[in-house]
Amino acid sequence: MDESYVSSPAAVLTVLCGIGACLFFLEERTRWKLFNYFPPLIFIYAVPAILSNTGVLAKNSVVYDWLGSTVLPMFLVIMLLKVDVASTVRVMGRGVFVMLFGSAGVVIGAPVALLLVKDKLPEDIWKAFGALAGSWIGGTGNMAAVAEGLKTSPEGFGLAVLGDNLVYMIWLPILLASKSFAGIFNRFTRVDAKRIQMLEAAQPRTETGHESVRMRHFLYLLFLGFVCTWAAQALSGRLPAIGPVLTASTWKILLITTMGLLLSLTPARRIPASHELAMALLYIFVANIGAQADVSGLSRSAGWFILACYVWIAVHGAFCVLGAYLLRVDLHSAAIASAANIGGAASAPLVAAHHNEKLVPASILMA
Repeated sequence: MDESYVSSPAAVLTVLCGIGACLFFLEERTRWKLFNYFPPLIFIYAVPAILSNTGVLAKNSVVYDWLGSTVLPMFLVIMLLKVDVASTVRVMGRGVFVMLFGSAGVVIGAPVALLLVKDKLPEDIWKAFGALAGSWIGGTGNMAAVAEGLKTSPEGFGLAVLGDNLVYMIWLPILLASKSFAGIFNRFTRVDAKRIQMLEAAQPRTETGHESVRMRHFLYLLFLGFVCTWAAQALSGRLPAIGPVLTASTWKILLITTMGLLLSLTPARRIPASHELAMALLYIFVANIGAQADVSGLSRSAGWFILACYVWIAVHGAFCVLGAYLLRVDLHSAAIASAANIGGAASAPLVAAHHNEKLVPASILMA
């Protein structure tokens, strides 16, 4: 039985929604300069993490599973309604190659970090590094696939999950806060002014006129989100699993993304308020991620492994900076490229939403 103060599904969902609502209310009403450096998004992630790790908010709830299995796919569908595929590909441009630099940083950073701490860890700990590398260049599905391929022990896999979680808790706020240094970074990477102008003009709104938002528009959007999620869930279980990588969950994301892109070619792209509803769902999902962050169970060996993970992520970050410098890519694209590696489809859109909301569709495709 959960001993947390807030444990019922309704209460958990209330807290997750309420945290986001309160923070945006504070930002709007107070205009605190604090939010210029630490945007609400960081607190929407951090506050649930603090509450869940101090026993106030339940660490295990059916709400978390539902948000991951239903709300995230709905967000992807509704957000992709506005995507102009051709312009999105142009916006991604060299940012894709920065993402590949980041992937190279993950591959190279693993043995570098391992060499620094291997004397402090069990001999087969390299398998845990391999599993985590699978996550950072391909997502949770790849993490499980690599762990199975390497026959990673349950303890090693647990360390990989712990490392993934703790690094994410630090790396995500860094990617979000980096927006404050965009000007300095862009001068360092010698970004062409035309690219900055292109990013500012990217993905313009496609609504014609100034049609007011009506109740039926939310019903349209919710229906499309639910029906696509339902269809993807039903189909993903029937499609063949190819090896350990192309699993039902991978099929589901591919199907959801495809459905959203196909809907963007229909009159559905003209439904008002799709962007606003999608962003609201995203912030709820961010709070959901924070609530599931677990910092318990640290041991001596885990401490050394976590230290290695931070060295590892530093190598990845250095490669992203190197790629941005060589390719003259802006900070926003570099941050999204890193999030697409380390966090995947859940993280890249929220980093893009903070840096430049017009880049969210591109971030989804990149992830």
